[in-house]
Formats: sequence, structure tokens, C-alpha cells
Amino acid sequence: MKRIIIMLLMLISLVACAHKSEIDCNELQIVTSFYPMYIATLNIVDGAENVSVTNLTSTDVGCLHDYQLTTANMLMLNEADVLVINGGGMENFVQKAIDNCENLKIVNASEGILELHNEEHEHDHEEHEHNHGENAHIWVSISLYIEQIKNIRNELCKINPENAEIYNKNADEYINKLEKLKLEMHNELDNITNKDIVTFHEAFEFFAEEFGLNIVAVIEREPGTYPSAGELVDIIKTVEKTDAKAVFTEPQYFKNAANIIANETGRKLYELDPIVSGELTKEAYEETMRENLNTLIKALK
Repeated sequence: MKRIIIMLLMLISLVACAHKSEIDCNELQIVTSFYPMYIATLNIVDGAENVSVTNLTSTDVGCLHDYQLTTANMLMLNEADVLVINGGGMENFVQKAIDNCENLKIVNASEGILELHNEEHEHDHEEHEHNHGENAHIWVSISLYIEQIKNIRNELCKINPENAEIYNKNADEYINKLEKLKLEMHNELDNITNKDIVTFHEAFEFFAEEFGLNIVAVIEREPGTYPSAGELVDIIKTVEKTDAKAVFTEPQYFKNAANIIANETGRKLYELDPIVSGELTKEAYEETMRENLNTLIKALK
């Protein structure tokens, strides 16, 4: 009888863990929506006990504009305790799945950032008749990525206070590295006089704002929406009227339209990475940003 009771208790425990209602049952399973959120979270939780981090989408997906959830994604979300998202409308594809996962805790890395940022730059936006609208590619700004890291750290400390000390320590160390990287990039880019650039799509608005770059034209407003012949002509005319020396593509997308613009205008073709895919390592964000810096130095100096 005693043996049967023990077996029943073990079975109940296994069932409870299979249908997690409490995050302290065995391992805290954190899922991140896509690449930049994975790298940020990986740095924050590194070395924490009984914590795992898995990326929901494949690292070669790029931006999430047309992403469709797979069965494997649904299973992953069903087993997860925490989902870390970029926010700002970037992960609309996952909303229905979230609604069906009652115990899934959502960490919105952009919470309050876009609103505060737009308030701080409201005068500049009015002066230049421009604002970021629905653009949520805020991780390409090191300053705003740091704010996202703070948001993720703060929420994970609330959800999993047992590891709060290591989350705080890791986040502080990572933020310090990123602050040094930002200073390094400013030292190289601030004194460049001609900062006109042509970008592939609207992923780089926040990056350009941070480092004083002037985006004179965008090739594709959304990846995969190839510009029409008329739009290509308009872009070529716009570029020819500016001092832009370079046309930038992105490693995740085809370069056909960019090649045409570069050939017609005599501008050189370079590659900027919006950090939406790459190696699953803690240093990946910094390494890619330094590659972008080297590219900009070659293109603009």
C-alpha cells in the first residue's frame, strides 16, 4: 500500500509539471520570440540555476513581418513558463497562441520605451515632419536595446526572485559592455561629415537616429515587397540628388533592387545587418554591431 501511495504521488507530481501552473516546478522555461530577444535574455540568465532559454523562431527567419507559427512553435509555447517579446506589434503572429496559454507569463521588452522615446523626440519629429510610427525595430539602437535589457531583467526578477541576484549582476555587466560599444561607435562615426545613406528597409531608423545618419531613401518598406518600376525610378532620382555614397543591403534578403539602384546611380553596395539572425552566442549582438561599424567606416569615410 505504501509503495502504491508513493507511486501515485510521483504520478501526480509528473502531471502537475506537464501542465505547469507554477513556474517553480522543476526548470523555469523561458522562450524568446526571435533573435535579438534571445541574445538579450541569454546574457541576463547566464549561470542561473534551473533556467533554460529557447528561441521560438529559427535564427534564419529575419524580421517577423509575415511569420506563421508552426506546430513545433505551439508545443514550445504550451510548455513554456515565460515568453519574452520585443513588443511594439512585432509579434502579432503569436497573439492567438498567447491567449490559449493561460499560465504563460509575457515579458514585453519594449514596455514604455517607444512612448517615452517619442515624447522625448516630439519636437524633433515635428521639425522634420517625421516619426517612427509603427516601427518597432528598436534593438538596433544600442541605447534602446539597453532599456529593453533593463525591462527583461526587472520582469525576470519578479517572476523568478530566487535568481534575481544573478539576473541583476549579469544585466549590469552586459549593459556596461554595450555602453562601451556605443561610445566606441560614436567616436568613429560622429566626425564623419557625409552621413547620407540608402537602406534596404525601415529596420535602421533608430540606429540612424542614434548615430546621426541621414536615411535619404528606403528600397523596400517591408521585406519582400519589391519596389515597382516607378518606385525604383523615384528612388534612383532621389539618390542622385543627394550626397549618399552607399546603398546598403541586409544579409537576410535578396539584393536585386539594391543592385539596380547602385548600378544606376554609381553608388557602392554594402551590407548592414539589423541583427535579426546569426550565431546563438552571448557576444553576437556586439560582434555584429562592430561589423556594422566597420562597414560604415568603409562606406562613409
